[in-house]
Amino acid sequence: MKKIEVRISGLGGQGVVLAGQILGRGAAYDGKKAVQTQSYGAEARGSVAKSEVIISQDKIGFPTIRKCDILIAMNQETLEKNLKDLKEEGILIVDSDYVKEIPEKKAKTFKIPATEQAEKTFGARIYANMLMLGALTRITNIVSEKAMMKAIEDTVPKEVANINKQAYKKGKKLIK
Repeated sequence: MKKIEVRISGLGGQGVVLAGQILGRGAAYDGKKAVQTQSYGAEARGSVAKSEVIISQDKIGFPTIRKCDILIAMNQETLEKNLKDLKEEGILIVDSDYVKEIPEKKAKTFKIPATEQAEKTFGARIYANMLMLGALTRITNIVSEKAMMKAIEDTVPKEVANINKQAYKKGKKLIK
């Protein structure tokens, strides 16, 4: 496995930082090297947020992504802001409930109705991030199911661990 750079982007409150933490932890549980960084606006909710995860078998020399292999965009604004940083032939995963227009780009694109499915299946849109993580791991296999389940359990509060794991599994099923 070469180094894989993932950027998860969205608005504050969509759980992009949590998703990055879980992905990085899952990679570490699989015995890989992982670095996770995050940035967001001064406002807690509604400002642009991103989480970056670098996963590698080898030592990671620089903890920041310049060009990502995988871009997850949870809304239109963050897609437009981050698409320029997606490598040619990269993987683009968007929440189709909030991303309506995808500019032309040589990327493998997946449209996931994450927010709609989170509301419909779990009664709250806050689980859309877990659906996106499930879709990501189904598409790429960069982290094992076992490692992701443990990472979810070890990261979210115990009282919501099961629903987060169910949302993750639902996201995997959305990829045909």
